Amino acid sequence: MRGRPQPGVMLFSKAVGATSFSVVREVQAAIAAVPGKSWKVCHAGALDPFATGLLPVLVGSATKLFERVHELPKTYEATVEWGSETDNGDAGGTVVERGDASGLTVQQLDEALAGFIGWTKQVPPATSNKRVDGERAYEKAHRGEPVELEPVQVYLHEAKWLSHALPQSSVLQLTCRGGYYVRSLARDLGRLLGCRAHLSALSRTQIGPWRTPPSSEPLSLQGADALGWMSVLPLHDDEWGQLKTADVTASIRAKPRPPKWTVPENFPRPPELFVGVHLDRVVALLERREGGFGVHTSLLPPF
Repeated sequence: MRGRPQPGVMLFSKAVGATSFSVVREVQAAIAAVPGKSWKVCHAGALDPFATGLLPVLVGSATKLFERVHELPKTYEATVEWGSETDNGDAGGTVVERGDASGLTVQQLDEALAGFIGWTKQVPPATSNKRVDGERAYEKAHRGEPVELEPVQVYLHEAKWLSHALPQSSVLQLTCRGGYYVRSLARDLGRLLGCRAHLSALSRTQIGPWRTPPSSEPLSLQGADALGWMSVLPLHDDEWGQLKTADVTASIRAKPRPPKWTVPENFPRPPELFVGVHLDRVVALLERREGGFGVHTSLLPPF
């Protein structure tokens, strides 16, 4: 990785084989090489080692945005292999069930997929990042221990088949909310159709306004440019001075500037928050309160 990380959002194009945490460690190492710097670092939504595409990494005060990113739509392209189900939901796992996919039709696939749109209950894969008895599920699964996870409520906004090579495989594009498991969707489609299925490829192409960078070098976003789905609210000196006091509501003279990007129609809307900018630096996320605005999340030191 060339250059020095700065507080803000770094967009990586993750390659097959890399883990989300290996990318985070790469950023941590680059920061540690700069004397006097010790910013926090986290990813904003893990990708499995076999998956590729957009991996946002949050640096410094931007790590406080993790939950806000979780609320944004995420778009994926996935290759579904028909005829076998694996224990981890992808081609790197062990086949646990086989089925006959020879009779699959495009109409069957369209009808089956339609039933998963909207809010549904989904059982995460055994090799997920969910915690079971205080331990990550994948750690238990990799030791060969049985893992039983409870269904969780998830949201699939839209999905469509891009191409088919039946009866072997099909390529799917989908947009969902954070917490959705594409591997579980492939598994459940295979079970519903009676032919079993798993993923052979998965790529995340977009999260909210962020898209996969075109090169192997990360794209760095700072300030309001990193938060394109939120309205921007410029703050005068006296207004920011008031807001820095705990639990204070301030009347703001400026009108919010509309976001550069908005969530798709009918997608569950994230909470309305505003990017508070003082002296051209993002200092806080603000929320509406009776009589004005208050600080929802402080982002000091600014980024």
